[in-house]
Amino acid sequence: MTDVRTGQAPPRLERDEFRRKFFDGFFDPAFDAVSSELAKVEEVAWHTYADKHKAPRTVKAGVGFADPDYDLSIEWKATRDRLLAAEIHQKKPDTPSRILLINGSARNDGSCPGEMSKTWRLTKIARDTLAECGIEADLLDLSRLTSDYDRHIHPCKACVATAMPLCHWPCSCYPNHAERQTGDWMNEIYERWVAAHGVIILTPVYWYQTPSVLKLMIDRLVCADGGNPDPSSTQGKDAHKAKEMELAGWDYPKHLAGRAFGLVVHGDVAGIEGTRRSLTDWLNWMGLVDSGSFGTLDRFIGYYESYAESHAALDRDTDVQEEVRNVARAVALTVQDLRAGRVVPPSMKLDAPRPK
Repeated sequence: MTDVRTGQAPPRLERDEFRRKFFDGFFDPAFDAVSSELAKVEEVAWHTYADKHKAPRTVKAGVGFADPDYDLSIEWKATRDRLLAAEIHQKKPDTPSRILLINGSARNDGSCPGEMSKTWRLTKIARDTLAECGIEADLLDLSRLTSDYDRHIHPCKACVATAMPLCHWPCSCYPNHAERQTGDWMNEIYERWVAAHGVIILTPVYWYQTPSVLKLMIDRLVCADGGNPDPSSTQGKDAHKAKEMELAGWDYPKHLAGRAFGLVVHGDVAGIEGTRRSLTDWLNWMGLVDSGSFGTLDRFIGYYESYAESHAALDRDTDVQEEVRNVARAVALTVQDLRAGRVVPPSMKLDAPRPK
């Protein structure tokens, strides 16, 4: 049996350190009037942390799970049920075609910059073009992570690197109420990916890479590529059981395969081509379908010009605006072809000798 290697995790917080961290969240003097009430809440929070109340409200897994008597988090179960319903609806031939538009910029005028991003403007151009094509557009603005109250995409904990079956679809790492890791936006985002027939990601380049708001979502989608839809089979997060399952044979199901994709990557100095390639490679690996040369775009906007005038540079660049429209049109056409059966991706017809 393969060993589970341990010894890295730091010790749990001591009582005084926990209290300090808890009250850091109530630094504003406005909370002084309810200090005694907060002390009572802190006492309860300490016990839920010390006793590791990850999923305090559960329901029996029931029929269809490896262990029907396993206690599933009601929050995970609700997300899973919505994904199943969305998948059924998405596969009905008479449903309207739907494309998920993802704005990957962290900038918006509701936070410190005080100005909308160019990516947001490009995303709206794509949205309007899809409407002209008769396609429903679902606009996911990841910049809300920087401006919304208590909105989070928590980081991936890399369960898959221990064993693929330990990575559940959808992700079961969150919420973790004991650690105060709650309010995870991914529960909604998973559903929006599943409901879509196509996806277009529009993003700027930050230091040769995607912005952190986009990368958080990308990492948390690892469970869509080979993830285990049944947490009861691993008794939650039992690493030994998960390793046994993978070594006995795992088929690495691609839960989002067959959807079309498009990309718009823009920058002002460098990094656009590498970022576009890495995103294309990721989406292809996930089993999504490339929409051709018109469906992926990397362009400089205001090359080596001032940041202060970058929106004016976009105003002048009518060619890049039209190229973004073409990305939307290419994905719309690919979605139509896929749904009509005129295009069948090779991944649907061939077996991978190494499906990891």
